[in-house]
Amino acid sequence: MLHCTMPAMISVRGSASFRAAAMFRPRSVVLLADPGQPETATIARNLTGGGFQGKLRVIGMAVDGMAAAASVEELPDAPDLAVLCLPPDRLEVAMAALAERGCLAAVVPGAAPDLAAISARTGVKALGQGSFGLCVPAIGLNASLAHIAPAPGKLALVTQSAALARVVLDWAAAEAVGFSHVIGIGGNATIGFAMALDWLARDVGTNAVLLDLRRIRNRRAFVSAARAVARTRPVVAIRAGGRSADASGIGDCVMEAALRRAGVLRVSGLEDFLSAAETLARVRPRLGGGPDALRGDRVAIVTNGIGMGHLAADAVLSGGGRLAQFSPESLAAFAMLLPEGWHAGSPLSLGPASGPRLAEATAMLAALPEVDSVVALHAPAAEEAGDVAAEAMIAAARTGGQRAAPVLVSWCGQATAGRQRQAMAKSGLAVFATPEAAVRGALHLARDRRNRAAAAELPSREVLDLAPDRTSVRRILEGARAEYRRTLTEEEALGVLAAYGVPTVPGRRAAGPQEAADAAAMLGFPAVLKILSPDLRHKSEVGGVVVGLSTAGAVKAEAKAMLARVRAKLPEARIEGFLVQRQAARALELRLRLGDDAMFGPWIGFGQGGTAADLAEDEAHDLPPLNLALANQLISRSRTARVMGGFRDHPPVNQGAVADVLVRLSQIAVDFPEIEALTLNPLFADSTGVLAADAHLVMRPEGECGVLAIPPYPAELTRPWRTRAGEVLTIRPVRPEDAETHGEFFHTLAPEDVRWRFFSPLKELSPTLTARLTQIDYDREIAFVASRRRADGRDETLAVSRLIRDPAEPTHAEFAVVVSRSMKGQGLGRHMMERLFEWGRANGVREIMGHVLADNAPMLAFVRRLGFSAKRSPEEEDVMETRLSL
Repeated sequence: MLHCTMPAMISVRGSASFRAAAMFRPRSVVLLADPGQPETATIARNLTGGGFQGKLRVIGMAVDGMAAAASVEELPDAPDLAVLCLPPDRLEVAMAALAERGCLAAVVPGAAPDLAAISARTGVKALGQGSFGLCVPAIGLNASLAHIAPAPGKLALVTQSAALARVVLDWAAAEAVGFSHVIGIGGNATIGFAMALDWLARDVGTNAVLLDLRRIRNRRAFVSAARAVARTRPVVAIRAGGRSADASGIGDCVMEAALRRAGVLRVSGLEDFLSAAETLARVRPRLGGGPDALRGDRVAIVTNGIGMGHLAADAVLSGGGRLAQFSPESLAAFAMLLPEGWHAGSPLSLGPASGPRLAEATAMLAALPEVDSVVALHAPAAEEAGDVAAEAMIAAARTGGQRAAPVLVSWCGQATAGRQRQAMAKSGLAVFATPEAAVRGALHLARDRRNRAAAAELPSREVLDLAPDRTSVRRILEGARAEYRRTLTEEEALGVLAAYGVPTVPGRRAAGPQEAADAAAMLGFPAVLKILSPDLRHKSEVGGVVVGLSTAGAVKAEAKAMLARVRAKLPEARIEGFLVQRQAARALELRLRLGDDAMFGPWIGFGQGGTAADLAEDEAHDLPPLNLALANQLISRSRTARVMGGFRDHPPVNQGAVADVLVRLSQIAVDFPEIEALTLNPLFADSTGVLAADAHLVMRPEGECGVLAIPPYPAELTRPWRTRAGEVLTIRPVRPEDAETHGEFFHTLAPEDVRWRFFSPLKELSPTLTARLTQIDYDREIAFVASRRRADGRDETLAVSRLIRDPAEPTHAEFAVVVSRSMKGQGLGRHMMERLFEWGRANGVREIMGHVLADNAPMLAFVRRLGFSAKRSPEEEDVMETRLSL
């Protein structure tokens, strides 16, 4: 954890710099208005009616409550933010004038088809085109097209759709939900999701984020920024139009995979989106709870009507949750709340005249350790003071703090319940009109908890050491290019897999029927015969694959018959001979795929294999790069995973061997970005291992390369280094599998070194902090570890150096370094810093800074020897700011 107080800014052309604070928390705003533009009146009304705490000025029209200026040049000072309600042909002149005055942040609510190019030429970064606008209720800023002014709160909405923004604000006004920010990305031309999310990640006033996604402009920046936000608060995303844009559904699945890797909760449909907003804006998961609580899906139901309780229970089970189970002691405690003759159970029904007892039971359930969330259901009842019951429920939901399970309330009905529900919402409760909606909220909490935990999961120290024959693969690909082919033969595709250590079925190419018979005799029987043709994607569809051939004569005869069949069905197909293979033993057939998505780039799919794989619709997706932990998670998300464990006539499969192949396939995507698609089907898997029998590989058009949404491990930065004592250490970038060794290294540090490094006397590295230190975005930061191999074969960490670029100003970065006591005086600290300097220069860093405690004399002397300047921090008396220009 770095002690970081760097400002948020992005360098642009010219002497001025874009400041994120000028956009997202401005102190002065100017409206450049054309009264004829349809957005102008609404924007002007909202700006003056929001109670903005800064300066408001207008150019182009008179607006009550805004000081008028004749032109940008005549403004008394440079505004932080400009709102441009202008026709497209006037935008560039206006943005150039703003840039001259030093205003580099803008909102463009109308049409601006060339906004990206205008922004590049002028240096002004803008939300738009077609931006809904920007609201920051805490400072009274409403520079938006909203029909209702959002109230202040802790929820942030980042949206591309103005219509969805209005719906969410309308819902929020009725539900008494407030916002920290409403950010209209619009066309996503210059200021996109990544910059908005980077700001929200640092905003202490934001507790949860809602995302409306259409188009991601920079996949790496988006995933990195989303992950940064999701580390500390829930993020929920919706995507409209994904399935209609891609009927196969793969694009939607790949987006969900990308969001999952970032720790973001993906929901489907507006109802789910609003339900998640209601829940996350008001409740927080309980702290602690033990290993079983990590799933977060143990739902306790309490009701004053058993019918509603059963509806809620069904919703829990059909949604994949669990009904909380109570101990005998807990059930006995509830007995005093039940009518005479009633028995405690799950759901817990108190009878129609329960009144405040419903609230009392809710508080008791929330205190139980075996409960992750409580769904309290209320139906109107005769002879009951509904307002009193509602007030009691409000008090109960506030009992216990974050050590209690969150409470979600379904207050059903409308004539009487509607008014009570509104009062409960205004008091801060997560309240819903139906049992199913309340259960959805509880399950959203559980999914969010699992998603974020999985994104920060600490893998084991096991690393799959790969030694691929990249030269052989390069030769195969270049050979196909030389023949002007993008599609490899099956033999070539299997050769690529074999070069990466994937076991493949032995095979031989044969020119004709007799050669095929000879090849089969050499390989052994039973044999498989396949036609070779660059024009046949699915050979089995034209009778181009035959299995179970037991003699050379049968192979020869079938080869002749196969030629006749293929030529009769596809006379134009080019026939290049046959591929003869030894038939694999009976095993489970799997399909592994590498594909490419227009928005998120290369993806990996896993599921059922064989000729019916497309019909089975059993494919789980993830993004490369994968390690063994991620590969096993990918397998577990498929339906095929249940068969792999053994079922009836299916013996158990060696899942570790399958995960191994997925990691190798991922590495192919990393090493050869010119590959567009690679399908391995079938991959035979049994208890002994795996065997690839068929593969199909397509290269991208020459000159094109895929870009991974998640930067791969930079193995090329690994180097040996010799200490002054002559010991050779390995200096390499940190990786997620270093979590355990990071913890071991922490315990070797002296207490003073810990305080100097973390600005706190930490006793342990928490799992969250360990994940933050070992699971890094290699585009944004680097962390080098110095390690030695111990006698037991495990690595031991001896030093760590880290350089984190400010996402808003990537030319500036902050460093940290720590060396174990046993290695001090060996020159290791200097070398670790020099590696940071080298990486920084290669990645455009111009200045490195660091915060050092004023009493850390050894570090201050060390950095001064490296050329750093040092001065006392103006914000913290006991901290020194050190800086070095690269």
